[in-house]
Amino acid sequence: MTLPILYNCPPSGNCYKVRLFAALTGIELDIQDVDLVAGAHKTAAFTALNPWQQVPVLQNGETVIWDSQAILVYLAEKYGKADWWPADPATRATVIEWLSVSVNEIQHGPADARLVKLFDYPLRYDDAVRNSQRTLKIIDQHLSTHKWLSADRPTIADCAAYPYLALAPEGGIALDPYASLRRWIEDIEKLPGFVPVDR
Repeated sequence: MTLPILYNCPPSGNCYKVRLFAALTGIELDIQDVDLVAGAHKTAAFTALNPWQQVPVLQNGETVIWDSQAILVYLAEKYGKADWWPADPATRATVIEWLSVSVNEIQHGPADARLVKLFDYPLRYDDAVRNSQRTLKIIDQHLSTHKWLSADRPTIADCAAYPYLALAPEGGIALDPYASLRRWIEDIEKLPGFVPVDR
């Protein structure tokens, strides 16, 4: 059987969230790294897969998906990981809320700060720090009364949010003030099958 292909960049948090979910659930992927420095994401072949010229991209036969949140949903549905993508409408709605937070508040806070510090992206670092402080405070408050972000067990919401929260110190964002967030990070890292980010 041909495995789904994940077009990947090792240090990317968005790629990592897909690898993490696959590892936690035992989904096998053919991981193929894309050399962004060499411009491999701008070739005609890759652009045909993703016109935005970004990773990750998942290709499973004729199915091609190029958003990390959408890939998580697809894999959970395709491989019957119902515990990670609950069918209950209210719970599923909260999962989607956190998928949205991952690509908005978390992206424009700790993720942007990491992009500036590690990869010298032309973003406003002060804005990323300010956004991070607000975002981490709200998430920490939420986790002070919830073990997981959405349900009573881990879901794809946790996989989506974990990378850029756990990697926040790489962007100069300290996690010391956020005890509940740090507890949640530790709980994810204790899950069977957990894998750290590639470097």
